[in-house]
Amino acid sequence: MIEIYKILLKYYGEPEWWPVKFAGQYNISKEFEIIAGAILTQNTNWNNVEKALANFKDLLAPEKILQMSSGELAEIIKPAGFFNQKAEYLKNISRWLENYHFDIEKIKNHDLFKLRRELLAVKGIGEETADDILLYAFDFPTFVIDTYTKRLILRLFGEFVLEDYKYSTVKKFFELNLPRDVKIYNNFHALIVINAKEHCRKTPVCKSCPLREMCELNKKEKI
Repeated sequence: MIEIYKILLKYYGEPEWWPVKFAGQYNISKEFEIIAGAILTQNTNWNNVEKALANFKDLLAPEKILQMSSGELAEIIKPAGFFNQKAEYLKNISRWLENYHFDIEKIKNHDLFKLRRELLAVKGIGEETADDILLYAFDFPTFVIDTYTKRLILRLFGEFVLEDYKYSTVKKFFELNLPRDVKIYNNFHALIVINAKEHCRKTPVCKSCPLREMCELNKKEKI
């Protein structure tokens, strides 16, 4: 896996992921911008998320979200879709942060696995969102799995390399085959997403893919 990472990194360069756009502009927490973005991006594209985040201006803080009515919050995040549901989820994660007195550094000093269990118990936080928050907001070494990572494994190595393609199985595969390093996890996941959008699409565009020579799909289909 590290060889795949190095090939993608050389081809695309460092992706500077997760995109933070509003923290400096409005003097708000970059960590909470990432947390809110991780929730808002569920079932929508990033352009819609940015529109929703922009609507907050200086209100993008867990303390302020808890003071809002659900209706006010839903109106702010309307561009991201599923706004009533996501308003509830943002309030839920804000309450979780309140348990730590909104202290990001205090959270970072806790155990990764404890925090992950807590996050998964918050309504609206699934495995991918929990790992997004832990990796990108809190700098914990936990690999994020999504449709693109599963697609990469299936196409590169063939259908039977793993016993199943559940989230936990694919996550374990990556983490066992990579150094336990936040920067590598961060960059690698981002590079997989970028490559999936450029080349490893639903209908693959293999001609100039940097992973073409090692891809089982390419060898099989002779794309």
